[in-house]
Amino acid sequence: MSVKFVLFLPLKTLVSQLMLSAALMLAFGLVAHAQVMIPAPPQLAANAWVLMDAHSGKVIAAHNADKQLPPASLTKMMTSYLLEYEIKRGNVELDDLVRVSVKAWRMPGSRMFIQEGTFVSIEDLLKGVVIQSGNDASVAVAEHLAGSEAAFADLMNQHARRIGMQNTQFKNSTGLPDEGHYSTAMDMAILSQEKIINYPEHYSLYSEREFTYNGIRQSNRNRLLWRDSSVDGLKTGHTTEAGYGLAASAVRNDMRLISVVMGARSEEGRAQESQKLLTYGFRYFETPKLYERYEVLDRARVWQGVRDEVELGLKDELYATIPRGEQANLEAEVEVHSTIKAPIRAGQELGTLVVRLGDEVVAREPLIALENLEQAGFFKRLWHSLLMFVIGLFS
Repeated sequence: MSVKFVLFLPLKTLVSQLMLSAALMLAFGLVAHAQVMIPAPPQLAANAWVLMDAHSGKVIAAHNADKQLPPASLTKMMTSYLLEYEIKRGNVELDDLVRVSVKAWRMPGSRMFIQEGTFVSIEDLLKGVVIQSGNDASVAVAEHLAGSEAAFADLMNQHARRIGMQNTQFKNSTGLPDEGHYSTAMDMAILSQEKIINYPEHYSLYSEREFTYNGIRQSNRNRLLWRDSSVDGLKTGHTTEAGYGLAASAVRNDMRLISVVMGARSEEGRAQESQKLLTYGFRYFETPKLYERYEVLDRARVWQGVRDEVELGLKDELYATIPRGEQANLEAEVEVHSTIKAPIRAGQELGTLVVRLGDEVVAREPLIALENLEQAGFFKRLWHSLLMFVIGLFS
């Protein structure tokens, strides 16, 4: 059982905006807040699409977001993700050498042009997967990490479920046509967000325009890397069955957006349609950071503790994606559990922070204890027990 305490917190990032708004109202005699006018999202020539803010996870625009479609080489984002995952945990090193199998060497379609029986470094294979979209490199990675491509596909599916990709099933590491191999625009956006937020040490690779291996130079197929300086990833895909796909990301003024377009009509089309989504998002929305990780937002009353209060905050930074110009109208309130008793451990959930824009909830996050708090001695615990009993009689 919890009780709701309404506390309008001063969002520190809003102070300058509030002062500016007040000055404008005095100067121009404004007495009412002007309504923000936002057009409908663009309609694209594609089968499905999603526009998401990378930090808040807010979906700004979507069409057929959960429709299961062949992802083509967007699949390789999961292949490279598993390699990044193993590198981060120290199970694989960038300078480890991988022996190329006959199967990897014979893979059709886009290739890195590795040779059977030779040894290739993990670093080069990662570039071959990401920049050159090499099917041969993808199979080499799969066999190195899991022993076989089938076993690797099972790992891909396990990781997909772990990060929240609920409508995806992988059958191979490449995205070549395979019955039962599918994903969605939403799931690919979730995967893109996971890579950007949790694996930033490898993300710069997705912005590299070309890679040369074995004397063969190949260009990144993401045309937006040449057209828009704010775009720095992620991956293209194409098969006859899937059409043309592109997962892209761009950052402007500390706001990072992710767009996923699946089933576009051409290579040029996927670039143009992705650009439409990104332009719309940056023009009409913003994503301010409202609170820092572990920032003290409130103090809650504690019973039977060595101290009578505990500091509350958030386990992660908090962002909110809102219409541009609406930041000064955000309101935050804290809901704290009605009875909190020691002992308390840092990280324990003790309430909720809710941020609203008018009637819309734009963020809701658990409030956690920012410190440990031990139980008091016997007599203080006895006294507090008596107080809680009396208060309970009158509640």
